Amino acid sequence: MDLKVLVIDDEPGFLQMLQVILSQAGYRVTTCTSVDDALDQIDRVRFDLCLCDLRMPGTDGMGFLQVLKTRGTQLTVIVMTAYGSHDTAVAAMKAGAYDYVNKPFQADEILLALRKAVEREQLRRENLELKSRIGRAASGTTVICKSEGMKRVIATATRIAAYRSTVLLTGESGTGKEVMARLIHESSPRARQPFMAVNCGAIPEGLMESEFFGHMKGSFTDASGNKRGLIESANGGTLFLDEVGELPLVLQVKILRFLQEGEVRRVGDTRSIKVDVRIVAATARDLATEVSTGRFREDLFYRLNVVPIKIPPLRERPEDIPALAEHFLLRTRERLEAVNVDGGFTPEAMRLLMAYSWPGNVREMENLVERAVVLSEVGEIGPEALPEHLWEGAQNAGPRSVLPLAGLSVKRNQRTLEKYLIVQALEATGGNRTRAAKILEISHRALLYKLKEYGLGNRE
Repeated sequence: MDLKVLVIDDEPGFLQMLQVILSQAGYRVTTCTSVDDALDQIDRVRFDLCLCDLRMPGTDGMGFLQVLKTRGTQLTVIVMTAYGSHDTAVAAMKAGAYDYVNKPFQADEILLALRKAVEREQLRRENLELKSRIGRAASGTTVICKSEGMKRVIATATRIAAYRSTVLLTGESGTGKEVMARLIHESSPRARQPFMAVNCGAIPEGLMESEFFGHMKGSFTDASGNKRGLIESANGGTLFLDEVGELPLVLQVKILRFLQEGEVRRVGDTRSIKVDVRIVAATARDLATEVSTGRFREDLFYRLNVVPIKIPPLRERPEDIPALAEHFLLRTRERLEAVNVDGGFTPEAMRLLMAYSWPGNVREMENLVERAVVLSEVGEIGPEALPEHLWEGAQNAGPRSVLPLAGLSVKRNQRTLEKYLIVQALEATGGNRTRAAKILEISHRALLYKLKEYGLGNRE
């Protein structure tokens, strides 16, 4: 294991006991009887984890957390308290502690707390490593890339960026087709020229020709002056046609003519204008099926489908979920100036994110992370900040327990249901009783009572 643990407590006998327990479990242990001694050790040695008593003479555990924060020291701290105050423990976690344990505790309890902290620290380091691998185009478009599927997509996109060939991006809604279109543009010789994006399904059909091709003054009632269209405005650059399958057949003919001739003619004009525009189109529809049903022109489909790139849905690239979640967390925290969240996702929360099927893909994740940041009250984002449908998705991902119900009586089945929900909450939080109580919407004391009542006291 070779992980270095710093233990701070003013009781030498207690320190000796922890030294034996942790050393036998494979940790490299350094003990200190005061915060001042501990800070001296931290200046000389890089520790992976820290166990710190909350109540000590001189600088106490809360003071220690404040010093770490002031120094900017990244250290995963678990606080220990013999006073069992839930409010004090929550205050410590808000001050930067990862978790807390109540004295006296069994050896298994402290080892479980350390295992969860190790998991969290490994996840944090992995995310930092992933961030260092994030690919960025010259002007800043970010694409998260760890899964082999997305690596192939990005390799194809950057390889064909230098050419004028038309690209057709396909994939489910929310997979990041516009981000990929921007990456292609920014990786191309056109990067300093305009990138124009248009949602083909958002423009009223009666205005489409004028929006795409422009118009001359007086060409129709509201044409009070000359106007350049989107294609002309993108001259020298890239025009991104999002939801291209929504184009009406009449406009499909005109777009096809532009692709063939490289010219546009404004509504009401008698002359054509030569333009140099690269088209990147995108759709969530199956355009081949649309062609077979007559809703999309076959010749336009072949013109757009010169370089097809399919972006896989998020459920097919779970390796990207941790890095995406941390990326959106960092961006949301900066944008909202959210000082309430100064850590990442807890291991329990990340397990829920990994188990979810993400029908809305990357866009859904971005919105969900913002919601979690707003709802979180402590330093990290835990399961309680995630919406209920993630819990349901995680439960549906595996075998579901069959409850032995006694008929349909709520009264007779209350104990069975309570026990089942408590077990589910403990399993979802990795045995963390504080978070389990919050999810169950009962007090920590009530949960301890029910654990004893149902014979679940030793359950992790």
